Amino acid sequence: MRKGFLAVASLLLAGSVSLPALAEDDILTDAPEIEISDSPEGGWYVRADLGYAPWIREGDPYSVDTGTGARTSFDESRFSKPFSGGIGFGHQFNDMFRADLTADFSRGDFDGTSFGAAPCAATEPAGTSCRYGHAGSYRSMALMANGYVDFATFAGFTPYLGVGVGATRVHWNDMSISATCVAGGAACVVDDHGSSAASGESSWRFTYALSAGASYEFQNGMKLDVGYRFTDVAGGDMFSSADANGRDDGFQRHEFRVGLRLSIW
Repeated sequence: MRKGFLAVASLLLAGSVSLPALAEDDILTDAPEIEISDSPEGGWYVRADLGYAPWIREGDPYSVDTGTGARTSFDESRFSKPFSGGIGFGHQFNDMFRADLTADFSRGDFDGTSFGAAPCAATEPAGTSCRYGHAGSYRSMALMANGYVDFATFAGFTPYLGVGVGATRVHWNDMSISATCVAGGAACVVDDHGSSAASGESSWRFTYALSAGASYEFQNGMKLDVGYRFTDVAGGDMFSSADANGRDDGFQRHEFRVGLRLSIW
């Protein structure tokens, strides 16, 4: 009996020692792997973007100097060709902050009309007035320094807010100006007074931009960037001629953009 008791005690003692050891081994084996990064995400990148501006400020802000010191707002104005393209180079400082330098290019056509109280020509009687039609085109290049705040990533998407400042070179091509007599207190002698050309002007203008959007990393080091950007370009000279000088009060572009960002090192 004594030998049997000792044998059972030995088995129980061996079990009490081995069971915790097995449990500890299982816990260590099933524990998830945790990776700790030595440094936050960062590095240099290049970018390319395409933009579409369905609405550009137009109408009242544009005016014509008739040479007498009076300024007449365009009654109507319209822009076309709202597409733009851009390239840039930047740096991701950490998971939250990044900055880049960009160059954006756009061009467009302009059509506008303005009204003059005076007759179109000396041959027209007093009491008539003149309506002018303006047609031209422009090219612009914006050089901007931009900063962004990237927020937490949700389901692969990283929303951001950005702000940029810089300068835009606006180059107006020659403007075509047509004159049409408008009858009033007297009848017009000639309705169509033909057209003339006015020299386009070029100038650098202060520019700022506000942006919001989200990026998605679809491949290691490559991100799709989709967002909205509001750009405000200051006013400047538009055209000049012997009869009148034109000046625009600037552009406000509401633009939807899509682009790619590629990490390079």
